[in-house]
Amino acid sequence: MFGKIIIATALAVSVGGASARAETPGVTESEVKIGATFPFSGPASPLSNTGKGMIAYVNSINERGGINGRKINLVTYDDGYSPPKTVEQTRKLIESDEVAFLFGPLGTPGISATIKYVNAKKVPHLFVVSGVTKFTNFAEFPMTTTGLPSYDTEGRIYAKYITQTRPDAKIAILYQNDDLGKDFVNAFKGYLKDDFDKKVVVSSYEVTEPTIDSHVVSLKSSGAEAFLVAGTPKFAAQAIKKADEIGWKPLFLINLVSSSVSATIVPAGPEKAIGIITATMFKDPNDKKWADDPGMKWYRDFFAKYLPGADIGDNNYLFGTQQGQILEQVLKQCGNDLSRENIGKQSRSIRGLSLPTLIPGIMINTGPESSMAYTQLQLQRWNGTTWEQFGNVLSAETK
Repeated sequence: MFGKIIIATALAVSVGGASARAETPGVTESEVKIGATFPFSGPASPLSNTGKGMIAYVNSINERGGINGRKINLVTYDDGYSPPKTVEQTRKLIESDEVAFLFGPLGTPGISATIKYVNAKKVPHLFVVSGVTKFTNFAEFPMTTTGLPSYDTEGRIYAKYITQTRPDAKIAILYQNDDLGKDFVNAFKGYLKDDFDKKVVVSSYEVTEPTIDSHVVSLKSSGAEAFLVAGTPKFAAQAIKKADEIGWKPLFLINLVSSSVSATIVPAGPEKAIGIITATMFKDPNDKKWADDPGMKWYRDFFAKYLPGADIGDNNYLFGTQQGQILEQVLKQCGNDLSRENIGKQSRSIRGLSLPTLIPGIMINTGPESSMAYTQLQLQRWNGTTWEQFGNVLSAETK
């Protein structure tokens, strides 16, 4: 169903359409063609609900008449979370489909495999769904902006929390053996410095492994009293189940990417996840404290109309909706100048954008040399039925 999704309808000719078409592939008087890859199949398929949320929001944009006289023709392909497939599909989007730009492709391994190619082609590569720190390097990747807080920022926040809460604890880190997981390890190294080797034990897993149970058993045997899983939902759920099975009760943290209730907590068992901590930047639709919140009322109405039958408790849909709103903002700021240069410029010119589903106090700000949509996070703890936020909103400057 989601192998290729194209959303396009004709509208009246807009002022400046012809010049934009001449300058930019994928742009006509009536539409702008945009591309993305998602793991609709494979080991990270729960994360593809981000893509489905973005698709739904694009549908809502088009139903409202598009942006600046153009509807969005969104072309998405399944890459199965396989880098060779991501390379193939990304080339197809740029060279065959001739999209104007890429927006929100998801998956650290695939982005790692394509980021140099996309930048060499000078195609805007906007708000990619990965927090890998190297992707935020403007000098190396001037066409790329990122849609997740950097894993370095997130990792340092966790390192600070653990050391303040359990200052003498040995820390175990189970990490995905790619840039995603390695960034968290490096964040702890950067925060703990000389204490890292004394305090931290690590174990890596491959996404091709059917289970990470043996890793969890080994990390428990190290005597660690704090445990961070830095990976994707399937493996985070396995780690929660196995830790419960063997009676290991450390201070337990999972990364933002794995914090979906539907994709991680429910498969693991909500009662087994009690006390687990993660960071977030968005509201939980199932949290009763947001029941009367205007932003969440809007989201519930949107969800019922554009994602009927889907699980509103899966925050991947919510994040995808936010991605769609950022896309909308970028296109609005572009006006009728849809040159690739201006598209890239506007992606780095977002100021004080507050979305209805973001935690109060968290805003999107990008700048000429700032690639990240988000630099703020809020810690939260699972209580058995919902996430409870605690403490203050933390920024990228957290030491």
